[in-house]
Amino acid sequence: TVEMANQEEAEIQISELDLLSSMFPYEEEFAVTDQLALAELKHCVENESAEVPSSKVQFILNVKTEVPNASMAEFSMACALPFKYPTVLPEITVRSSLLSRSQQILLNSDLKAYLMQNFSGEPCMLSAREWVKDHAAAYIDKDPSSFSMTASDATHSEVTTFTRLWIYSHHIYNKQKRKNIIDWAKELSLSGFCMPGKPGVVCVEGLQSSCEEFWSRIRRLTWKRILIRHREDVSLEGGGHAEIQKQRKFPTLEEKCFDAHGARRSHMDLGQLYHFLEEKGCADIFQMYFGVEGH
Repeated sequence: TVEMANQEEAEIQISELDLLSSMFPYEEEFAVTDQLALAELKHCVENESAEVPSSKVQFILNVKTEVPNASMAEFSMACALPFKYPTVLPEITVRSSLLSRSQQILLNSDLKAYLMQNFSGEPCMLSAREWVKDHAAAYIDKDPSSFSMTASDATHSEVTTFTRLWIYSHHIYNKQKRKNIIDWAKELSLSGFCMPGKPGVVCVEGLQSSCEEFWSRIRRLTWKRILIRHREDVSLEGGGHAEIQKQRKFPTLEEKCFDAHGARRSHMDLGQLYHFLEEKGCADIFQMYFGVEGH
């Protein structure tokens, strides 16, 4: 079952994180940057809940290694474990002040290629760290002009990520929260929609950093229950304003009230929500929210 698989993946992630913290007890070598996500993951395992945590566990691994001229270089690996890890690869970005942008791009794509070839479906954080320890220093001296065209093209265009978050809340009635959702989205140039009532649905789309800022503000408010049901990320080469606009499925952020029925007039008409999503080319999201086919 899905629950079993989630459980198993969560257990593997926790045992791997435990291993890392016992091997690298010092904060400067290994540090979990999102304690809440880790607590949620542990909770999921201990209570055998099918609940997927609301955010991925993120951590930093710092690696010191010798460079050819015998001095030490430090590389920092910013890591995140997707919920499906280890059936999917971890997300790792290696950085160092000694690397130029193009050297960093090349190093990261080589690391990813190494992991793809050697670790499908098994824990690989330690191997990734070993690879960085053994190979990263060599990238400091690489001459960018000798790289393949693709790597050097990438250096001219900062890669921007466009994100769409689908947020689920047990209910959204509170006027102030509804105002916050709309005001914050405006302030952060996000579009999407908010469907108040029970359940409450919020979709925001725009620059990844803006979506993350929006989520961190929203989740700090008091909720009976709120989580990210689904997240879409698209990398945009050279992601200028026009590229971002092209990705949007919603022109602005508006509150959508579908004809409510029932005593409190609070339950939204889910059929109308389904048709609204279908119009926007997002019908598959409906199933993620409600676990049933629409229509």
